[in-house]
Amino acid sequence: MAEELKETREEFEKELEASLEKAETNESATWAHLEQMKEDETILPLTVGGVVKGGVIVYVEGIRGFIPASLLSTSYVEDLNVWLQKDVEAKIITVEEENQRLVLSAKAAAREREKQEKEKKIAQLKTGTVVEGTVENLMPYGAFVDIGDGISGLVHISQMSRKRVKSPEEVVKEGQKVTVKIIKVADGKVSLSMKAIEEDAEAAEKAKEVGVEYTEEAAGTSLGDLLANIKL
Repeated sequence: MAEELKETREEFEKELEASLEKAETNESATWAHLEQMKEDETILPLTVGGVVKGGVIVYVEGIRGFIPASLLSTSYVEDLNVWLQKDVEAKIITVEEENQRLVLSAKAAAREREKQEKEKKIAQLKTGTVVEGTVENLMPYGAFVDIGDGISGLVHISQMSRKRVKSPEEVVKEGQKVTVKIIKVADGKVSLSMKAIEEDAEAAEKAKEVGVEYTEEAAGTSLGDLLANIKL
């Protein structure tokens, strides 16, 4: 009887040890996956499961994570309790398996979403479009102009006027309303031109003088190209 109990106990201990080893392996794999998601800057849909001092608790693949109050929103968080059971999106910023520490940022996820939305809007802009804008700030190399919908573009100093410009202050000042033409959209950046507006106006005037119709679609086309296939 004693021998049977001993064998049973040994079998139980072996099974328990195997289960613990399997659990440790699975947990290590989970932490490795969390590290990969951190590297990939994955935005995770989560639900706030608890409120503690200085932040809130969320669970990612069964691992307890912490979002500090300062990283919970792009705006100031006054009452953490209103976030309980609230759905949030967050990015992992710290993974420490040895310390069982997982820290996330909902603010980083929100800013990433804003960036994505802005890039999407910029991608929809069409070169050749003439828009109204407001000069935001001046730099030695040009002026940044707010063209609305949260989008700004650069008017390089070489695109500020047909005349030679030594400093942007010679042409514009901050807060000034300007008319600009979109001349390039690439890599999430918008290039604008005030010189192109002057050139279009001159081309339109010359076309009028010779009796050639100068449409909005033709704006930016050289007068020579415009007249190339027209018999005067």
